[in-house]
Amino acid sequence: MMGTLATVLAGRKIPTHSDRYRADVEGDIEDVGGVLKITRIRVKYTLQVPSGKTEEAREALGTYLTRCPAAMSVSGCIELIDSAEISERTE
Repeated sequence: MMGTLATVLAGRKIPTHSDRYRADVEGDIEDVGGVLKITRIRVKYTLQVPSGKTEEAREALGTYLTRCPAAMSVSGCIELIDSAEISERTE
């Protein structure tokens, strides 16, 4: 997911160097009919974007999941919840 988002952001001229782009991930494992199953994955992105690029970053966050092979593979089986903290970077 992180790689797909980075690709979408790069297409919008938003760099994703390691000092500007991070993902914190948590998941829930539950007993479903006697079988342990991953039921939920939460991803919180922290992104520093160039000045004036916040809206473009939000648009990318709104579309990248449908382009992500990993997300599409588990969609419907595991709930994916993503959020982002975006700040503008002055350079």
